[in-house]
Amino acid sequence: MELSPKKSLNFDDTEIAFRNKSNNELNAAYWLFKLISSNFLTKVGPPITNFFLNIGLPIKGVIKATIFKHFCGGETIAECEHTIEQLAAGQVGTILDYSVEGEDEEAVFDFTCAEIIRTIERAAGDKRIPITVFKVTGIGRFGLLEKLDAKQELTTAEQAEFEKVKQRCEKICRMAYDKNVPIMVDAEETWIQDTIDELAIDMMRLFNQKSIIVYNTYQMYRHDKLADMKADHLIAKASGFILGVKMVRGAYMEKERKRAAEMGYPSPIQPDKAASDRDYDASLDYCMEHIFDIAIVCGTHNENSCRVLAQLLDKHGVAHNHPHVYFAQLLGMSDNLSFNLSDAGYNVTKYVPYGPIEAVMPYLFRRAQENTSVAGQTSRELGLIVKEKQRRRLN
Repeated sequence: MELSPKKSLNFDDTEIAFRNKSNNELNAAYWLFKLISSNFLTKVGPPITNFFLNIGLPIKGVIKATIFKHFCGGETIAECEHTIEQLAAGQVGTILDYSVEGEDEEAVFDFTCAEIIRTIERAAGDKRIPITVFKVTGIGRFGLLEKLDAKQELTTAEQAEFEKVKQRCEKICRMAYDKNVPIMVDAEETWIQDTIDELAIDMMRLFNQKSIIVYNTYQMYRHDKLADMKADHLIAKASGFILGVKMVRGAYMEKERKRAAEMGYPSPIQPDKAASDRDYDASLDYCMEHIFDIAIVCGTHNENSCRVLAQLLDKHGVAHNHPHVYFAQLLGMSDNLSFNLSDAGYNVTKYVPYGPIEAVMPYLFRRAQENTSVAGQTSRELGLIVKEKQRRRLN
């Protein structure tokens, strides 16, 4: 594979970052991030919105036209088509993410399993959708996974229930294998993660023998995950499969620290952000050292980590578009990273969540909270939008 022509990365290039946004879309993004920066969506928004939805007030249209439109692709796979096309125009791929969560009924788990398979079938043969994803809690009960992680004895009924979870997991991954569409297993809370990790390794052992199909997710805001990833690499080498690594910082920090304090066990979270950053970048370095038997999805909104991986590709003489290296961001966030990376020839994807509005609301409010809790994220997004509005001479 030939090396791509080198192009210097400029994450401040707003013309490239917002090339595919119309003036109206840019203005809508501006007002949305202004609203998020006021903390309305993070503090007052959730209870008010849930109350209005519960009493049947017609606010779904407002939600769909604003925060939902910015952070989600649609309510169905078909409704995501516009977003898929828009991202592809900037050489950015789509990860269809069915974002319904918090369910606990077998019928819902079966439906979610079937819907994830539909995302794989939709992605098959379409280069615009290079990777798919699922959460194990979408196809299995949280309490069951919690009991497994705690090494508690399962009842006969629970054993049968877990067999169904494993069957759904294998059915999804087998379809991914058959259609040659890689799939990522998302990380979740620490007190169910061991069971998820075991399932992911089992799936890799089955389907990653010849090419990358299954990725597990490693949350580097945990102090033990760099060591875990290296240990999994040793397992992969011994068993003869490619290790799929989706690398993130993490999404449950406040919940993790609170539970550890309440239950009196040491927090699994790194002592500070610098430690998370150190382990994240060290993991990138390790993966690049072993790029032929590790495939990585670098899921990050951190500019420095994007630069680190880009520099490591050049250091190791690896093509920018090597199939074992992807960058990934969330739809509606960090377009300056996604589109400038793709413009420089790197493989880039965006998570495109979809699902019924009421079911996706927890995801939407997490995005709003993430933008206000990550230092400078909202002001960074706003600053870039303002810069592009000025470049376009928009009021």
